[in-house]
Amino acid sequence: MSDLEAPLRPKRKKVWVDYFVQFRWILVIFVVLPISFTLYFLTYLGDVKSEMKSYKQRQKEHDENVKKVVKRLKERNPSKDGLVCTARKPWIAVGMRNVDYKRARHFEVDLSAFRNILEIDKERMIARVEPLVNMGQISRASVPMNLSLAVVAELDDLTVGGLINGYGIEGSSHIYGLFSDTVVAYEIVLADGQVVRATKDNEYSDLFYAIPWSQGTLGLLVSAEIKLIPIKEYMRLTYKPVVGNLKELAQAYIDSFAPRDGDQDNPEKVPDFVETMIYNSTEGVMMTGRYASKEEAKKKGNVINNVGWWFKPWFYQHAQTALKKGEFVEYIPTREYYHRHTRCLYWEGKLILPFADQWWFRFLLGWMMPPKVSLLKATQGEAIRNYYHEMHVIQDMLVPLYKVGDALEWVHQEMEVYPLWLCPHRLFKLPVKTMVYPEPGFEHQHYQGDTSYAQMYTDVGVYYSPGPVLRGEVFDGADAVRRMEDWLIENRGFQPQYAVSELSEKKFWRMFDGDLYEHCRKKYGAVGTFMSVYYKSKKGRKTEKEVQEAEQAHLETAYAEAT
Repeated sequence: MSDLEAPLRPKRKKVWVDYFVQFRWILVIFVVLPISFTLYFLTYLGDVKSEMKSYKQRQKEHDENVKKVVKRLKERNPSKDGLVCTARKPWIAVGMRNVDYKRARHFEVDLSAFRNILEIDKERMIARVEPLVNMGQISRASVPMNLSLAVVAELDDLTVGGLINGYGIEGSSHIYGLFSDTVVAYEIVLADGQVVRATKDNEYSDLFYAIPWSQGTLGLLVSAEIKLIPIKEYMRLTYKPVVGNLKELAQAYIDSFAPRDGDQDNPEKVPDFVETMIYNSTEGVMMTGRYASKEEAKKKGNVINNVGWWFKPWFYQHAQTALKKGEFVEYIPTREYYHRHTRCLYWEGKLILPFADQWWFRFLLGWMMPPKVSLLKATQGEAIRNYYHEMHVIQDMLVPLYKVGDALEWVHQEMEVYPLWLCPHRLFKLPVKTMVYPEPGFEHQHYQGDTSYAQMYTDVGVYYSPGPVLRGEVFDGADAVRRMEDWLIENRGFQPQYAVSELSEKKFWRMFDGDLYEHCRKKYGAVGTFMSVYYKSKKGRKTEKEVQEAEQAHLETAYAEAT
C-alpha cells in the first residue's frame, strides 16, 4: 500500500439510523424547505422594514436595546443565577457544534433585537452594524452602492457576531485577512454592565485584539464597525483546470495567487478573489476573480452567468465542467458571486437532498433552497446528531500555505473527503499575540505568499461524508477528528470552533494561545460571569458544577500545563 492509499476497512453493519438518514429527504422537502422559505421571506421583510428607517431612528432603537442589556446584566445574582449566555435557542446557530452549554442552568440575555445596519459611512468607508446582521442583508444594502465589506462570507445566514467571535473567511482573505481583521471597532457590554468601545489604539486595545475567536466569552457584542471597500458590478472569474498528484495540485493553487517573486502586494499580479476546489486526488479547478465594470462585462463576446438564479446548476458542479471543456472566463454579478455557495451549502446539499442538483428539481423547487441549517438541526434527535458526528465531516483546517500539500495528503489518507475547498488567508503579525497567530520568525523564511507583516495560511475545507462511509465501511468519525486535531497542533494549524471538537483542555491551549485572552478574562470581570472559551467549545453537555469548578481552578488550568 502506497503512502497515499487509504487503509482497508471492514464493512459496517447498517442500523436503523442509516435508513432514517437515507430517507430524511422526505422530511426536508415537505417540512424543512417550506418552513425555511417562509422564514427567509419573513426575515427579508424585516430587513426591508429596517432599511425604511433612518439611521437616526435605528441608532435610537440601538441605544434603547443596549440599555435593556445593561439592565438585564445588573439583575443577575452571581450566587444564584447561572453563567451568562444569549437567549438564542441551542439549535439556531449555523455552526455544526451543538450548543450544549445552554442545556445547563444559565442566565439568558436577549440580543434578538440587534439585527440592524446602523450606518453605512461612505466617507470613513465603514459599516456600523449590529451582531445579528447577516451577510445576505449587508451585501443587499451595500453592493448597489458599489461598496462591500472587505470580507463577505459566502453563506447568506452567517452573522456578523458569529464571524467576529468565531471564524469568517472569503476569497478576498488573501488580501484582507479573516473577517475579524477587517473590524475597526467593537461596542461591548462587559460583565458589570459597562459599555465600552474597543479599538486597536484606545484604552481597550487589549480587549480589541482578544475578542476574535473568543466565542463571546469576554463580553456581549452589540455592534461593530467594519471596513468597506469600493467594488464594481461584476466579477470576472477565470476557471483553470489542473491535473496531477495532490502536491502538484497544491502548488498550482499557490501559484494562482502568490507570485513566485514575492511581489504579494502587487494588484497586477494578485487577483481580488481566490478559490480552489479539489474534486479528487488528481483533479482540481483553480478560480481567480477580478472586479469588472458593467461596461466591460457587457462587451460583445463576453459571457455573463447569473449564478444566483434558482434553476442554475450548483456552483461547484458548474466549476467542475472546466475539467472537461478546459479553461474559461465568465462574468458573474458581484453579489451573486459573493453568495455562490448558498443554494447548495457548498456541496452539503447533495447529502441532504440527493436529487436536488437535478435540472427538474432546480426548476420546480430550487427557489426554496437552501434549507436553513438551524431547522435541519432542530429536526434531528440525539441519535441522528451522533450519527452525523460519526459518519460525516464538517471541519476547516487552517494551515500555513507551504504545508497545504501535506494537509491534502493527510485528508486523503485519513478521511477521503471530496470535494475539498481551498481558500487562502493572511495571519497578520500584530502588536500582541492573539489566540491565532503566525509562526514565529515566518518573515525570515520567505515562503511563497508571505510578506514581512503577514504569513499566508490556507483553509482546507473538509465537508462531506468520508469515502469509507460512502462505501459502507467502518469509520470512526470522533477518532478521525482527534487525529486531525493532533496533526494541526504538530503543524502549527488551527481548528475553527464552530465545528465539533474533540480537543482536551490541554490540547486546546496547545493549539491556541491564551495569554491575552486570560488576561482580559480577569481584567474585564468575565471569570464567573461568562463561560470560558474552552468549555463553551467543548463537545458534550456541560453541567454548571463542571463549569464552576473549572472557573475556581482558573489559575491551575490545563492552559498553565500546556504553556
